[in-house]
Amino acid sequence: MPYSLNENQRQYTMTPTQTLALAMIDYNNGDPKRIQHTTKVHAYASMIGRSEGLDEETLFILESAALVHDIGIRASEQKYGHQNGKLQEQEGPAVAREMLTRLGGYSERQIERICWLVGHHHTYHVCEDLDYQILIEADFIVNLYEDNESPHAIRAVRKNIFRTGSGTKMLETMFGINE
Repeated sequence: MPYSLNENQRQYTMTPTQTLALAMIDYNNGDPKRIQHTTKVHAYASMIGRSEGLDEETLFILESAALVHDIGIRASEQKYGHQNGKLQEQEGPAVAREMLTRLGGYSERQIERICWLVGHHHTYHVCEDLDYQILIEADFIVNLYEDNESPHAIRAVRKNIFRTGSGTKMLETMFGINE
């Protein structure tokens, strides 16, 4: 059965976010690149969110969304034979909703927000909410590294995408951008 906990995992009290992280590792079984991507985006989103002073509720939603942000990749590949950002946004919310509902620990309002974030994480021109902005920045930090982007591309992303002080500082420090 997917998204199940083994006996060792059940003996500890796990938060919904920890349970979701394990479920995503299980979901992406055999694909270490996707698992690594997911855990890195989650870690950076959490750090930026805490640095930006998000309240606990918003941080919980952000961290959960970071864990499932790319959940639409597999559904896109199965349905269309390929995937891209728009297909991820289209297919991801339904898969995320099913997983979050099955795992429990989420209110309907939280699930709605997480699914909205999943369905918009490749749409960059309407970032008005801080959790949304942080998710995009965390995903970019990881993608810029994983895609081995040029310093020019990194500077362009910083100028055109990044808005938070914490995310911008993290990007500049990580990639050695000093101007």
